[in-house]
Amino acid sequence: MPTYQRFEDLPVWQEAVHLAELAEDFLEAAKDRTTWSKRDQLDRASLSVSNNIAEGFERGTTNELLAFLYIARGSAGEVRSMCRFFERRVRFQDLNSQISNLISVAESCSRQLRAWADSLQNSDITGPRHLNEKSRSDYLKRKAREDGAAAFRQMLAQSLPADHPLHPNNRPA
Repeated sequence: MPTYQRFEDLPVWQEAVHLAELAEDFLEAAKDRTTWSKRDQLDRASLSVSNNIAEGFERGTTNELLAFLYIARGSAGEVRSMCRFFERRVRFQDLNSQISNLISVAESCSRQLRAWADSLQNSDITGPRHLNEKSRSDYLKRKAREDGAAAFRQMLAQSLPADHPLHPNNRPA
């Protein structure tokens, strides 16, 4: 898994900025067909996805990052909800392709944010704000032990007779 030093390099942030750009294009095309408040809401929600990713990334703790990732995911859901509303309105039928594209990109952002959040929730690292040389070293040693133990278990299982229930070839897929 790559380590990113800047939020601008994150694929999910790039996708989120693309979402904001698509929303702006849609809003330009739809500006005379809906209220200012709906345009403003979609504009703010679409930009909120990338902004919350950036803010969480810069915070320095895993818990803060997670909180902002979930806020970003909520904003992606808000974009989808608004698009579903526009999709139902007759006056936007000629813009259905743009609306569909917005929904697709918002769903992509949401999936990526969920996967990232899931991986963070299963991590021992509490964030760079909490890392020092000792905690970093302890983490790397623990990880090496876990990896070594897994490799040993795999080697041991493969050395069992082929008809043994714990042999890798006898385990359900």
